[in-house]
Amino acid sequence: MYLTIMEWIGITDLAKFNTYLVIGLIVLVLIVLLFKALYTINTAEVGIVTRFGKFVRIANPGLNLLIPFIDRVEGRLSLRVEQITLKMETKTRDNVFVGIPISVQTRVKADRIFDAYYKLSDPLGQIQSYVEQVILGHVPGMTLDEVFANQSSIALAVRKELDEDMSGFGYEIVNVLVTDIIPDDKVKSAMNDINAAQREMVAASSRGESEKILVVKKAEAEAESKALQGQGIANQRRAIIEGLQMAIENLQKGVGTGISSSEVMQLVLVTQYFDTLKSIGEMDKTNTLFMSHSPAAVGEISEQLLRAMLQADRAKPS
Repeated sequence: MYLTIMEWIGITDLAKFNTYLVIGLIVLVLIVLLFKALYTINTAEVGIVTRFGKFVRIANPGLNLLIPFIDRVEGRLSLRVEQITLKMETKTRDNVFVGIPISVQTRVKADRIFDAYYKLSDPLGQIQSYVEQVILGHVPGMTLDEVFANQSSIALAVRKELDEDMSGFGYEIVNVLVTDIIPDDKVKSAMNDINAAQREMVAASSRGESEKILVVKKAEAEAESKALQGQGIANQRRAIIEGLQMAIENLQKGVGTGISSSEVMQLVLVTQYFDTLKSIGEMDKTNTLFMSHSPAAVGEISEQLLRAMLQADRAKPS
């Protein structure tokens, strides 16, 4: 076999061939060792380097060198902010079971990488246990309405206590978000019914107040209208009386003092009688039917009025 290889590469001296063979093997071993010694760490990551299982150092991002077959990269840790999504279920003070989705944003502290890698065997599960502990210490003491109103305070309490607990393990709690409060479907339906009933009560009260205002305003308008109407009638009657008084005075001045009050009243009544007939005849859409009568009827009316006024004067106390 050696002779075949020697003939293939053109070497006839066996000692020289052995020398080249040894050199080749040494170069091959060096190349393998070089590939074993060199490794890279990505940006925003660190490597955990151990020697025979014992922690040696932390490898930073970029090209790194280790002792082949002695040192090894045990693991890698990301320094990015990572989000853990959890959903807690608990009971409120008014015996309502609610689901609370929580997003926990964590990051490994750059100066506590050893603790973050070696102290926690299951970071996700242990963070979830701490979150459950904090939630169970706050939510059961609140009513459902208080839980809805205090989402931010619940998130702040979780972040504060979780940050204190996880700091010793090399983790920093960047933020905690309580994204929603999810009660049971039956509870949600009942809450919607209560809300709808309350809104209907407010709407009914508003409608009643508006109707009350309309009724009051209408009554006030009617009262004001009647008051104005009464004032108009009073002014009209006052004007009629003053006109009759002036007419009687003018008639007595023109005819003389020999005319009596009854004759003046008869003349006024006759005048109003014909004015009334004229106004009736001038009205549109009016059917006028004249019954048999005589102007003497006016005199009878005047006599009746005069007798009534005389009786009224006699009835007055002296």
